[in-house]
Amino acid sequence: MTYVPFVPLRVYSAYTILEGAIEPKAIGETAKKLGFPAIAICDRNGLYGVMPFQDAAKSYGVQPIIGALLGIRRPSSDGKFTRDWLPLFAQDESGYNNLCRLVSMAHLDRPEDLDAHVTLEQLAAHKEGLIALTGGAEGALARLLSEGQHEAASSYLTRLQALFSEHLYIELSRRNDAVEEAAEDALINLAYARDVPLVATNPAFFAEPDFFDAHDAMLCISDGAYIESTDRRRSSRDTWIKTGKQMGALFADVPEALANTLVIAQRCAALAPYRSPILPSLAGDRAAEDAQLREDGRLGLEKRLEIAGITDPAERQLYFDRLNFEADVICSMGFPGYFLIVADFIKWAKEQDIAVGPGRGSGAGSLVAWALTITDLDPIKLGLLFERFLNPDRVSMPDFDIDFCETRRGEVIRYVQKKYGSRQVAQIITFGKLKARAVLRDTGRVLQMSYGQVDRLCKQVPNLPVDPWDLKRALSGVAELREEYRRDAQVKRLFDLAMKLEGLPRHSSTHAAGVVIGDRELSELAPLYRDPRSDMPVTQFDMKYVESAGLVKFDFLGLKTLSVLQKGSQMLAKRGVEINLDLLPHDDPAVYELLQRGDTVGVFQLESEGMRRTLAAVKPTNFGDIIALVSLYRPGPMDNIPMFGRRKNGEESIEYPHPLLEPVLNETYGIFVYQEQVMQAAQILAGYSLGEA
Repeated sequence: MTYVPFVPLRVYSAYTILEGAIEPKAIGETAKKLGFPAIAICDRNGLYGVMPFQDAAKSYGVQPIIGALLGIRRPSSDGKFTRDWLPLFAQDESGYNNLCRLVSMAHLDRPEDLDAHVTLEQLAAHKEGLIALTGGAEGALARLLSEGQHEAASSYLTRLQALFSEHLYIELSRRNDAVEEAAEDALINLAYARDVPLVATNPAFFAEPDFFDAHDAMLCISDGAYIESTDRRRSSRDTWIKTGKQMGALFADVPEALANTLVIAQRCAALAPYRSPILPSLAGDRAAEDAQLREDGRLGLEKRLEIAGITDPAERQLYFDRLNFEADVICSMGFPGYFLIVADFIKWAKEQDIAVGPGRGSGAGSLVAWALTITDLDPIKLGLLFERFLNPDRVSMPDFDIDFCETRRGEVIRYVQKKYGSRQVAQIITFGKLKARAVLRDTGRVLQMSYGQVDRLCKQVPNLPVDPWDLKRALSGVAELREEYRRDAQVKRLFDLAMKLEGLPRHSSTHAAGVVIGDRELSELAPLYRDPRSDMPVTQFDMKYVESAGLVKFDFLGLKTLSVLQKGSQMLAKRGVEINLDLLPHDDPAVYELLQRGDTVGVFQLESEGMRRTLAAVKPTNFGDIIALVSLYRPGPMDNIPMFGRRKNGEESIEYPHPLLEPVLNETYGIFVYQEQVMQAAQILAGYSLGEA
């Protein structure tokens, strides 16, 4: 078979939401299967999928090309807003950085009542390192030519040439599109007259031709239309990733347009970079941060020990030895800035009388965090290990889960924005997916099936959070569904379409708690997006890839329980009853009477019906019992709850896996409950350090 030089440059991933239908990771796989040496991702105003795309493409031995389809405001003398599209591709590092800035500007630097776009003036300021195509039927050049506005088209091309010079290509697509067909002859004539190279593209929204019907249904889901409607947007049977041979036959008369796709691929050598964590500095430089962490930690620990009444020199030395050990680790790993930033906004919140949680998760094992008032739990008293949170043997970013009063959490985030700059703080994007039941409902609606029938079918799909079923599994595992699929053509059509769309992104949203803070405008590190429900920028990379890009995540969790506790304390204060929640005793018998009755509605993590039954059965008598039950009450470990209760209440003898482990397991009656216990067991029995464990 004769090799046809062709590289697909206009592939929309599934992150052109409800328009593109190819997962970024699958783009590279498709290129490998079809024999392409390179392939480009080109989503609308977005770089959402570039990191998974490039990782997958490289793993298949395919060159990834980073691009985006940018909305451009067409110059207009009458002030009207017309948005055209311009494909841009990053040639090098500066091109990728400019692409990040431009897609960020498209969302953030525009009037809220207009769709995302940039102006030609903004484009001119960030053109370095970019290759531009004219956009085919969606670009201003072809649109103007198809409307017979040849003078305006010529003027527009002049502006593009002034911007991109030899980095501009006139794009030809042949998808039986009316605009493409009307403009093609004029586009070719302009290319030859202006000495602008031609390039052949086939904008692709799905990978295989048999996906057409599902893509058509997807567009209906996006537009709230019905498949049987006549006046709706429709898919094209030509918008799939065609082979080189097919493209060669389609553009046999302009072979240079095909060859130029390889030229563009050869000119593009840019990837989204993986970076080490980048943080703003509160102290000026690394040495100053190290010194400030140690000094703030020392002063903070002195205050903590004074409040706790710990005066014995030997006991105090134990605390200061632990503080110095942790500070050495934190500074050697380069994370003092992280601790100082978290301590700063928690201190500010407490000064504003905003309730802050005492700490949870592995971060509670840090004495430095306790000394800096990041947490309010003494890890030595509670037997918590710092190595579970941070250790040099397993380098990863520290991650504090910080609870704030639900009603005032936003104030803390606004403080952070003000302190570091509104363009240096952002939330993190998340994507809602077309899951099994949801995609059935969406597809049933566009097929105009009755709500009752679709609802009945949806409810037959098992909905188990810990073991989610997809539609294929439901058809094979639920006899009633399988039978209805076999005998009812409409139900078969519903499932066949829905199974192709299942798992694709349905909408974007923001992470419930995650906020990133940078040392510069975040658009210099990652592309940004505007969530219409928020006044904060949002990263276009999700939680996994935003950290790979060098951004550091901070969790600002909103907890209703804190709001209730604070309100209750304020109401009691009005009656003359002063309560310090931080100093409440852990051995109040009246509290344990409530717990043993399961009377815990409204108590954080103890209020579910199953947990209330567990409390009544086990009958906790000390704070350690409460901690153990919260840790055990989750899938898997909860199988140990009955044995835990029997051993605690003397109904079963306590046995230890090894006599040396009795000091480690005596508080949990011989049962492994905590990661710390496993780490200590490895240390005692196998000689591991806690970091290795």
